[in-house]
Amino acid sequence: MTLRELLPPDTALGWRAMRELRPHVGDAAAFAERVDTVQRLEGYRLLGSFEDGADEAAAVAGFRVTHHLAWGRALYVDDLSTLPDARGRGHAGALLDELVAEAARLGCEELHLDSGVGPARWTAHRLYMNHGLTIVSHHFSRTVGG
Repeated sequence: MTLRELLPPDTALGWRAMRELRPHVGDAAAFAERVDTVQRLEGYRLLGSFEDGADEAAAVAGFRVTHHLAWGRALYVDDLSTLPDARGRGHAGALLDELVAEAARLGCEELHLDSGVGPARWTAHRLYMNHGLTIVSHHFSRTVGG
């Protein structure tokens, strides 16, 4: 497997993997446009894990550096997603390991991610804990407006 950052014009190479976690992202062009013209401006970066010889990413991680009174400088993982037929091959674990290394390179004090709850997420939770993450809080949200 090979890990590499997906920069324009290669953003869409991560679309299929991202769609597994974020089905609302639209088609590959809409996904790439949103990432490249909105989220990158906010510091978002996209890392892909590729099977040998594959054109599209088998797994992706979207992340950014954030600053918080509670956490200090942190690398926040917005998205971590793997194609179903590539699960169990080490892609997500390799991405997490690279994100921890990138956090250290960038002078971050912590790495954070939020994950949904319920039985469908238990495999992901095991992966996170096996890579040194712990459950430290509950995340609350509310829809605002229309």
